[in-house]
Amino acid sequence: MDRLLDLTAGLSVVLGALVLASIRRAHIRVEYSVSWLAGALALFAVSRSPALLERAAGWIGLADAPLALVLVAGCLLLVILFRFSVIISQLKDDNIALAQRVAILEFHLQSLQAQSRIPE
Repeated sequence: MDRLLDLTAGLSVVLGALVLASIRRAHIRVEYSVSWLAGALALFAVSRSPALLERAAGWIGLADAPLALVLVAGCLLLVILFRFSVIISQLKDDNIALAQRVAILEFHLQSLQAQSRIPE
């Protein structure tokens, strides 16, 4: 179990470093990186505290603490993916509204151009 906890701690540090490097290179926006950093920090905290992991396993009703670790990691991933699904849905709606506004502006611009060509 110690090897699993060490591996999880290492992976959480690598995840945090990758997120910070991506922020630095402007590959990911800061507001979207917060959930990844929080997830990496939570995994690191759970992997460095076997007593907390044992307590969580008992609270959930699992016999094995490593199974609780996998469950915690999976739940963190699901929460992060849900958050990004909400963000993507909102961005899609905003994109549709923006495309509609551009189409309306183009229509008005063409109408004004057509009116200015017609001599009265």
